[in-house]
Amino acid sequence: MGYYDNHYKPKRNRSSWLYPTIIGMVVGVFLVTIALPALIESNLLPYDIVEPVEESNEIRQGLDEGEDNSTSGETQNINVNVSTQITEIVGDVAPAVVGVVNIQSQTNFWQQQGSGEAGTGSGVIYKVENDSAFVVTNHHVISGADEIEVVLSDQSRVSAELKGSDLFTDLAVLEMDSSHVDKVVELGNSENVKVGEPAIAIGSPLGLNLSGSVTQGIISGKQRAIPQDFDGDGRADWQAEVIQTDAAINPGNSGGALININGQLIGINSMKIAQSSVEGIGFAIPVDDAVPIIEQLESVGTVTRAYLGVEAYSLEDIAQVEWERSLNLPDDVDGGIYLRSIEPMSPADQADLREYDVITHLDGVEINNIIGLRKHLYQEKEVGDEMTITYYRDSEKFETTVELAAQEY
Repeated sequence: MGYYDNHYKPKRNRSSWLYPTIIGMVVGVFLVTIALPALIESNLLPYDIVEPVEESNEIRQGLDEGEDNSTSGETQNINVNVSTQITEIVGDVAPAVVGVVNIQSQTNFWQQQGSGEAGTGSGVIYKVENDSAFVVTNHHVISGADEIEVVLSDQSRVSAELKGSDLFTDLAVLEMDSSHVDKVVELGNSENVKVGEPAIAIGSPLGLNLSGSVTQGIISGKQRAIPQDFDGDGRADWQAEVIQTDAAINPGNSGGALININGQLIGINSMKIAQSSVEGIGFAIPVDDAVPIIEQLESVGTVTRAYLGVEAYSLEDIAQVEWERSLNLPDDVDGGIYLRSIEPMSPADQADLREYDVITHLDGVEINNIIGLRKHLYQEKEVGDEMTITYYRDSEKFETTVELAAQEY
């Protein structure tokens, strides 16, 4: 047993660590220089060894000549020709979007008669038949026009004839010579539009000098009901069902195309509907709603709709507390439309419907809002058809049948 104080420490034997170190270095050199290459060559390693490849002059020359010199692990600089799907779509669709000029008779300071541009907008060529091309635009773009001109993508002007227009949907159809038309838009489906998907607006914002302008955004909402006051009395005369987008729609864009990422027409832009909206919100008439109107305007010049004769609003537009207090609705009623007024001698009046009645079903189909009413009237019913109405009055449930009349617009 030894004893050591703070002034004495035993000397370490250097041979205890020196020799193992030297032997380990020799073994390592052997493995790296001899054993590892042999294992790689025999493919006995459980992983792949990738050696960096230096880009030679031959590789560079091959890339310039279009050869395929790609090798696993190589890094190559390649020039990319940027051509996005959106630019291709716009290039394809833009020729089908035209300018529309409203020409009206004017009197100058000396009481001399003349003609001048009263306004401009946009339009979309949707059909070519025989020697005629047909353009859809907005009613307010051509309202009051004595003459109409269509401005094509090459800035040439062609006279157009008004086939018909509809105040309520803000749509109008024009006919012109098809000899200068090279492109017709492809119609899409607005029912399948999804909130958040890309949307592209094409038109002539702020006048024909900016024809063919493009803005991009997304679909912000669908089946939006926007009140429309046509006579300026402060009361809504119509509820326009629209697609909401954040793609910029400016004055002059009215009547232009709202297209999807496939280049298909999903809506007709309308600045008139959006006139009271906040910045960043634009509206377009869904193409599914527009097509039946376009067909009627093209064939007969007017729109005939099944007519009930009520001023109605969605229950969702008023506070739910009012449902019980003012309308006396049962607790199990969670949607419908309430009647604010009834037109005298209308089908609704003859069926004894009254103010503040709440309609919940039409022909047994649940109706939750004003859009549901319009769809049932204009898509499921025709003039002269009978329609069964289920409604509530003072918390009691009633049912009546009306014969729908015709009303031309």
